[in-house]
Amino acid sequence: MDFLRRGFLTLALAAGLAAAVPAHADPQSIVVASTTSTEQSGLFKHILPLFKDKTGIEVKVVALGTGQALDAARRGDADVVLVHDRAAEDKFVAEGFSKARRDVMYNDFVVIGPKSDPAGIKGAGLQDAFKRLAETKAPFVSRGDRSGTHSAELRAWKEAGVDLAAQKGDWYRDVGQGMGPALNTASALNAYILADRGTWLSFKNRGDLAVLVEGDPKLFNPYGVMLVNPDKHPTVKVKEGQAFIDWLVSPEGQGAIASYKIGGEQLFFPSADKAGK
Repeated sequence: MDFLRRGFLTLALAAGLAAAVPAHADPQSIVVASTTSTEQSGLFKHILPLFKDKTGIEVKVVALGTGQALDAARRGDADVVLVHDRAAEDKFVAEGFSKARRDVMYNDFVVIGPKSDPAGIKGAGLQDAFKRLAETKAPFVSRGDRSGTHSAELRAWKEAGVDLAAQKGDWYRDVGQGMGPALNTASALNAYILADRGTWLSFKNRGDLAVLVEGDPKLFNPYGVMLVNPDKHPTVKVKEGQAFIDWLVSPEGQGAIASYKIGGEQLFFPSADKAGK
């Protein structure tokens, strides 16, 4: 009986230790903190199996708003971060949480709204469109989650001369969620929303919504990738994380990104040949 008891205790201890080992301990996986747009658009489901087949490394994605993804990386809860808010990314590097940023891809933002367009913004530039939205107090859904899309929306209000804190009311719905749930809310309310084109193209529950504003240079949406600095967090898997970054910016990875299409339309456009730091 003592022998059996010791055996059970040994097994329990081993199980407890295994449960306590963090994800970083698995040498064949890395954690990537990224945006909800890369996850909800379906891009990762398309490219990550290709990377794993090539390297044997599994990528575990934590999909958050850009601000939250960068915060997770600052805490050392990720090996790599892939996001889309250039100012926040540059700050992340300047703070020493990464040693370098690389351009990976881009798409663009679009302003979505009801086909009837009560605010009259169809075909307008971004600045004029947001002025009209504030003037008409047309229902508008904001992600409100410190994401790259949320940051772009806040910049648009500011550049349109709208004091959002003073002017927003019941017409402005701050949902604090990712792109997919925010689009669902906009569809249910028949409201306007700023969205990344990739998630919009993959979104099925469109209701009466359509793209009303696009093509303004201010809607350009670049994505960057960074390895978390191991000097800040020694648990970072430098070799595996750098392998993922190198693959993303390689001709093979860039080709995988370009090949992802929905209904024949490309969602993301490779940009690693551009200067990215």
